[in-house]
Amino acid sequence: MGFPYSLRRILLSVMILASASLACLLVWGVASGKEIIVQTEEFFPDHIGNTWRYKGHMIEGMVSQIANTSFVNVSTVKREEIVDGVDLLVFHDTNPGNQGPSDSYYRRDVAGIQYYGSKPGTVLERQLVPYQVLRFPIEIQSTFQQLDRQHLDLGLDLDRDGKNEQVDVRVAVTVLTRESVTVPFGQFPHAIRMEARMNMVIHLSGTGNTVNGSDTMTTWFAKGVGLVKYIERQRIPMVGSEKKRTIEVIEELEEAMITSDTASLQGSKPTT
Repeated sequence: MGFPYSLRRILLSVMILASASLACLLVWGVASGKEIIVQTEEFFPDHIGNTWRYKGHMIEGMVSQIANTSFVNVSTVKREEIVDGVDLLVFHDTNPGNQGPSDSYYRRDVAGIQYYGSKPGTVLERQLVPYQVLRFPIEIQSTFQQLDRQHLDLGLDLDRDGKNEQVDVRVAVTVLTRESVTVPFGQFPHAIRMEARMNMVIHLSGTGNTVNGSDTMTTWFAKGVGLVKYIERQRIPMVGSEKKRTIEVIEELEEAMITSDTASLQGSKPTT
Protein backbone atom coordinates (compact mmCIF):
# COMPACT_ATOMS: atom_id res chain seq x y z
CA MET A 1 0.00 0.00 0.00
CA GLY A 2 1.32 3.44 -0.88
CA PHE A 3 1.54 6.21 1.67
CA PRO A 4 -1.54 8.49 1.27
CA TYR A 5 -1.74 12.23 0.73
CA SER A 6 -1.33 13.37 4.36
CA LEU A 7 2.00 14.88 3.34
CA ARG A 8 0.25 17.02 0.74
CA ARG A 9 -2.52 18.18 3.07
CA ILE A 10 -0.05 19.48 5.66
CA LEU A 11 2.35 21.06 3.18
CA LEU A 12 -0.48 22.80 1.36
CA SER A 13 -1.57 24.18 4.70
CA VAL A 14 1.98 25.20 5.45
CA MET A 15 2.47 27.27 2.31
CA ILE A 16 -0.14 27.08 -0.39
CA LEU A 17 -3.48 27.90 1.15
CA ALA A 18 -1.83 30.70 3.06
CA SER A 19 -0.52 31.65 -0.31
CA ALA A 20 -3.32 33.70 -1.58
CA SER A 21 -3.26 35.33 1.82
CA LEU A 22 -2.72 37.66 4.54
CA ALA A 23 -1.96 41.15 5.24
CA CYS A 24 0.30 44.30 6.24
CA LEU A 25 2.67 47.66 2.86
CA LEU A 26 5.99 46.81 1.52
CA VAL A 27 9.08 48.19 3.23
CA TRP A 28 12.55 46.79 2.54
CA GLY A 29 15.29 47.17 5.13
CA VAL A 30 18.76 45.85 5.81
CA ALA A 31 19.86 44.64 9.23
CA SER A 32 23.05 42.74 9.98
CA GLY A 33 23.65 42.40 6.25
CA LYS A 34 20.28 40.71 5.62
CA GLU A 35 17.32 42.03 3.67
CA ILE A 36 14.14 42.35 5.72
CA ILE A 37 10.51 42.88 4.69
CA VAL A 38 9.07 44.64 7.71
CA GLN A 39 5.56 44.97 6.22
CA THR A 40 4.01 42.53 3.79
CA GLU A 41 0.56 43.62 2.58
CA GLU A 42 1.57 43.89 -1.06
CA PHE A 43 2.85 40.30 -1.13
CA PHE A 44 -0.09 38.73 0.77
CA PRO A 45 -3.33 40.56 -0.22
CA ASP A 46 -6.24 39.19 1.81
CA HIS A 47 -9.27 41.35 0.97
CA ILE A 48 -12.54 39.42 1.05
CA GLY A 49 -13.52 38.56 -2.51
CA ASN A 50 -9.97 38.30 -3.86
CA THR A 51 -9.73 35.34 -6.23
CA TRP A 52 -6.82 33.47 -7.84
CA ARG A 53 -7.11 30.84 -10.58
CA TYR A 54 -4.24 28.36 -10.93
CA LYS A 55 -3.44 25.89 -13.68
CA GLY A 56 -1.89 22.74 -12.28
CA HIS A 57 -0.04 19.61 -13.36
CA MET A 58 0.59 16.44 -11.35
CA ILE A 59 3.20 13.91 -12.44
CA GLU A 60 3.32 10.55 -10.65
CA GLY A 61 5.71 7.66 -11.05
CA MET A 62 8.12 5.15 -9.61
CA VAL A 63 11.31 4.88 -11.67
CA SER A 64 9.60 6.26 -14.77
CA GLN A 65 6.63 8.57 -15.23
CA ILE A 66 3.27 6.76 -15.09
CA ALA A 67 0.74 9.60 -15.05
CA ASN A 68 0.50 13.27 -16.02
CA THR A 69 -2.69 14.98 -14.88
CA SER A 70 -3.88 18.54 -15.44
CA PHE A 71 -6.25 20.35 -13.09
CA VAL A 72 -7.53 23.80 -12.09
CA ASN A 73 -7.71 25.33 -8.63
CA VAL A 74 -9.54 28.57 -7.77
CA SER A 75 -8.71 30.17 -4.41
CA THR A 76 -10.99 32.84 -2.90
CA VAL A 77 -10.97 34.87 0.31
CA LYS A 78 -14.52 34.11 1.48
CA ARG A 79 -15.23 35.69 4.86
CA GLU A 80 -14.20 36.40 8.42
CA GLU A 81 -15.37 33.94 11.05
CA ILE A 82 -14.99 33.72 14.83
CA VAL A 83 -13.97 30.22 15.95
CA ASP A 84 -13.55 29.54 19.68
CA GLY A 85 -13.30 33.26 20.29
CA VAL A 86 -10.58 33.80 17.64
CA ASP A 87 -11.23 36.03 14.62
CA LEU A 88 -10.11 34.06 11.55
CA LEU A 89 -10.06 34.60 7.79
CA VAL A 90 -11.54 31.82 5.65
CA PHE A 91 -10.11 30.82 2.27
CA HIS A 92 -11.96 28.47 -0.08
CA ASP A 93 -10.01 26.41 -2.63
CA THR A 94 -11.83 24.39 -5.26
CA ASN A 95 -9.09 21.83 -5.95
CA PRO A 96 -5.70 22.51 -4.30
CA GLY A 97 -3.11 20.04 -5.54
CA ASN A 98 -5.93 18.14 -7.30
CA GLN A 99 -7.26 17.01 -3.90
CA GLY A 100 -10.81 18.40 -4.04
CA PRO A 101 -12.46 21.41 -2.34
CA SER A 102 -11.51 22.69 1.10
CA ASP A 103 -11.89 25.68 3.42
CA SER A 104 -8.86 26.84 5.39
CA TYR A 105 -8.66 29.15 8.42
CA TYR A 106 -5.95 31.73 9.15
CA ARG A 107 -5.11 34.50 11.60
CA ARG A 108 -2.64 37.33 11.06
CA ASP A 109 -1.07 39.43 13.80
CA VAL A 110 2.19 41.32 14.34
CA ALA A 111 4.06 38.03 14.87
CA GLY A 112 3.02 36.52 11.54
CA ILE A 113 0.41 34.22 10.00
CA GLN A 114 -1.05 31.26 11.92
CA TYR A 115 -2.92 28.32 10.41
CA TYR A 116 -5.96 27.01 12.30
CA GLY A 117 -6.92 24.01 10.20
CA SER A 118 -9.19 23.11 7.32
CA LYS A 119 -12.54 21.54 6.50
CA PRO A 120 -12.46 18.72 5.71
CA GLY A 121 -9.39 18.13 7.84
CA THR A 122 -7.48 15.02 8.89
CA VAL A 123 -6.79 13.32 12.21
CA LEU A 124 -3.15 14.31 11.96
CA GLU A 125 -3.85 17.93 11.08
CA ARG A 126 -6.11 18.38 14.11
CA GLN A 127 -3.20 17.40 16.38
CA LEU A 128 -0.92 20.02 14.80
CA VAL A 129 -3.04 23.18 14.61
CA PRO A 130 -2.73 25.98 15.28
CA TYR A 131 0.80 26.57 14.05
CA GLN A 132 2.71 29.41 12.44
CA VAL A 133 2.91 29.62 8.65
CA LEU A 134 5.10 32.72 8.38
CA ARG A 135 7.01 34.86 10.83
CA PHE A 136 7.09 38.66 10.61
CA PRO A 137 9.17 40.49 9.66
CA ILE A 138 10.14 38.29 6.72
CA GLU A 139 13.92 38.06 6.41
CA ILE A 140 15.66 36.98 3.24
CA GLN A 141 17.95 33.95 3.72
CA SER A 142 16.41 32.96 7.04
CA THR A 143 14.97 29.67 8.31
CA PHE A 144 12.57 28.80 11.10
CA GLN A 145 11.39 25.46 12.47
CA GLN A 146 7.69 25.30 11.75
CA LEU A 147 6.82 21.90 13.19
CA ASP A 148 8.70 19.35 15.27
CA ARG A 149 6.25 16.84 16.78
CA GLN A 150 6.63 13.18 17.67
CA HIS A 151 4.40 10.15 18.29
CA LEU A 152 1.26 11.58 16.72
CA ASP A 153 -1.68 9.51 15.48
CA LEU A 154 -1.37 9.32 11.69
CA GLY A 155 -5.06 8.51 11.46
CA LEU A 156 -4.35 5.66 9.03
CA ASP A 157 -3.65 1.95 9.29
CA LEU A 158 -1.03 1.47 6.58
CA ASP A 159 0.03 -2.09 7.47
CA ARG A 160 -3.57 -3.26 8.01
CA ASP A 161 -3.08 -4.68 11.48
CA GLY A 162 -6.10 -2.88 12.95
CA LYS A 163 -4.09 -0.05 14.55
CA ASN A 164 -3.31 3.44 13.33
CA GLU A 165 0.36 4.18 12.83
CA GLN A 166 2.25 6.83 14.77
CA VAL A 167 4.25 9.51 13.01
CA ASP A 168 6.97 12.09 13.73
CA VAL A 169 6.63 15.33 11.76
CA ARG A 170 9.33 17.94 11.20
CA VAL A 171 9.00 20.99 8.92
CA ALA A 172 11.42 23.86 8.30
CA VAL A 173 10.63 26.96 6.22
CA THR A 174 13.35 29.01 4.51
CA VAL A 175 13.01 32.43 2.85
CA LEU A 176 15.56 32.04 0.07
CA THR A 177 15.78 35.09 -2.19
CA ARG A 178 14.04 37.56 -4.49
CA GLU A 179 14.02 36.72 -8.21
CA SER A 180 12.07 37.03 -11.44
CA VAL A 181 9.36 34.43 -12.15
CA THR A 182 7.16 34.00 -15.23
CA VAL A 183 3.70 32.36 -15.19
CA PRO A 184 0.68 32.48 -17.56
CA PHE A 185 -0.58 35.60 -15.74
CA GLY A 186 2.63 37.52 -16.44
CA GLN A 187 6.23 38.12 -15.47
CA PHE A 188 7.05 39.28 -11.93
CA PRO A 189 10.50 40.63 -11.01
CA HIS A 190 11.63 40.52 -7.39
CA ALA A 191 9.24 37.75 -6.32
CA ILE A 192 9.99 36.18 -2.95
CA ARG A 193 11.02 32.53 -3.22
CA MET A 194 10.45 30.33 -0.17
CA GLU A 195 10.94 26.65 0.50
CA ALA A 196 9.28 24.32 3.00
CA ARG A 197 10.92 20.96 3.72
CA MET A 198 8.98 18.25 5.52
CA ASN A 199 10.25 14.94 6.86
CA MET A 200 7.89 12.31 8.27
CA VAL A 201 8.93 9.15 10.11
CA ILE A 202 6.07 6.63 10.27
CA HIS A 203 6.20 3.92 12.94
CA LEU A 204 4.44 0.76 11.72
CA SER A 205 2.55 -0.81 14.61
CA GLY A 206 2.53 -4.31 13.14
CA THR A 207 6.29 -4.80 12.77
CA GLY A 208 7.82 -1.94 14.72
CA ASN A 209 9.66 -0.85 11.57
CA THR A 210 9.75 2.73 10.33
CA VAL A 211 9.27 4.22 6.86
CA ASN A 212 10.22 7.73 5.81
CA GLY A 213 8.52 10.24 3.57
CA SER A 214 9.66 13.66 2.43
CA ASP A 215 8.06 16.66 0.78
CA THR A 216 9.72 19.80 -0.57
CA MET A 217 7.62 22.75 -1.68
CA THR A 218 9.03 25.84 -3.38
CA THR A 219 6.77 28.89 -3.65
CA TRP A 220 6.97 32.31 -5.32
CA PHE A 221 5.05 35.33 -3.95
CA ALA A 222 4.74 38.48 -6.09
CA LYS A 223 4.11 42.07 -5.03
CA GLY A 224 0.47 43.03 -5.43
CA VAL A 225 -0.63 39.50 -6.28
CA GLY A 226 0.38 36.89 -3.69
CA LEU A 227 1.22 33.32 -4.65
CA VAL A 228 2.00 33.05 -8.36
CA LYS A 229 3.65 29.61 -8.51
CA TYR A 230 4.62 26.58 -6.50
CA ILE A 231 6.47 23.34 -7.21
CA GLU A 232 6.07 20.42 -4.81
CA ARG A 233 8.09 17.21 -4.91
CA GLN A 234 7.13 14.23 -2.76
CA ARG A 235 8.87 10.95 -2.02
CA ILE A 236 6.23 8.63 -0.61
CA PRO A 237 7.17 5.33 1.08
CA MET A 238 5.57 2.11 -0.12
CA VAL A 239 4.78 -0.14 2.84
CA GLY A 240 6.32 -3.57 2.31
CA SER A 241 8.75 -2.28 -0.33
CA GLU A 242 11.98 -0.34 -0.38
CA LYS A 243 10.76 1.62 -3.39
CA LYS A 244 9.30 5.10 -3.09
CA ARG A 245 6.61 6.68 -5.18
CA THR A 246 7.40 10.13 -6.53
CA ILE A 247 4.87 12.91 -7.10
CA GLU A 248 5.54 16.36 -8.55
CA VAL A 249 2.84 19.02 -8.51
CA ILE A 250 3.07 22.44 -10.15
CA GLU A 251 0.49 25.23 -9.96
CA GLU A 252 0.88 28.52 -11.87
CA LEU A 253 -1.33 31.60 -11.74
CA GLU A 254 -3.57 32.11 -14.80
CA GLU A 255 -5.97 34.81 -13.60
CA ALA A 256 -6.47 37.02 -10.54
CA MET A 257 -9.12 39.44 -9.31
CA ILE A 258 -7.61 41.44 -6.45
CA THR A 259 -9.08 44.37 -4.55
CA SER A 260 -6.35 46.65 -3.27
CA ASP A 261 -5.59 50.33 -3.46
CA THR A 262 -1.92 49.66 -4.12
CA ALA A 263 -1.87 46.19 -5.68
CA SER A 264 -0.43 45.74 -9.14
CA LEU A 265 -2.96 43.36 -10.62
CA GLN A 266 -0.81 42.00 -13.41
CA GLY A 267 2.85 41.51 -14.10
CA SER A 268 4.57 42.65 -17.26
CA LYS A 269 3.80 40.22 -20.05
CA PRO A 270 6.76 38.09 -21.13
CA THR A 271 8.07 38.50 -24.66
CA THR A 272 7.37 35.78 -27.19
